[in-house]
Amino acid sequence: MPISDIYLPHLLAVLWFVLCWAGYSRYAYYKGRTTPCLASVLHLYREDWMRRMLLRDNRIADASVIGNLERNASFFASSTLIILAGILTVLGASDRALSLLADLPFVQAASREMSEVKLLALGVVFVYAFFTFSWCMRQYNFAAVLVGSAPMIGERHVTAQERKAYAERTARVISMAANEFNYGLRAYYFGMSTLAWFINPWFFMLVTAGVVLVLYRREFHSDVLEVMVYTQTPMLEPLKEKSE
Repeated sequence: MPISDIYLPHLLAVLWFVLCWAGYSRYAYYKGRTTPCLASVLHLYREDWMRRMLLRDNRIADASVIGNLERNASFFASSTLIILAGILTVLGASDRALSLLADLPFVQAASREMSEVKLLALGVVFVYAFFTFSWCMRQYNFAAVLVGSAPMIGERHVTAQERKAYAERTARVISMAANEFNYGLRAYYFGMSTLAWFINPWFFMLVTAGVVLVLYRREFHSDVLEVMVYTQTPMLEPLKEKSE
């Protein structure tokens, strides 16, 4: 069999993987600007959060929430480093890894060079995840500074327009950090699909398409999104009967 026929399915699988990842990211960004999704709805909640924070003298709870969000990103960044260490370890013992994979059912036989390429591709995915999570941590640090610099209630020289601009700006910074966290989670999803490449390039393409469907379902049609968008009608009649 010609070498081109051997590597063609792998090349198509990689192109499909990049197309699905980059294409879905662009699609989700533009569709979220016109359609309710987790990112757009949560941004509205963050604006409400910042406006209500300006009405409180004590902002300890708000700073604590920012700290908890930052710790979530820190946890994933640390986990990503552990995963990268594991990938480098397997890369250094590729012969043994090949022998283990060969014993698994449905695994397509691959050369050492191709297996190393697959491991390097998996490493690139998690390197990207580490950079997104670390940048997310920094942006939450910026948000913590903004929360600390929030104007107090009794400051007369701060106008209502300035308070509104501050709430929108701080909510935007927190949403930017949350978006980076979301990009890191997507990298984990697509990193899991890359594991299917070790079995078969066609199976890799199928799993990648499945990841896109899962992400779309959760970001645009999940039950939690429906709950956050839903606004319950006030129950006036039961309250009226109770007062009588």
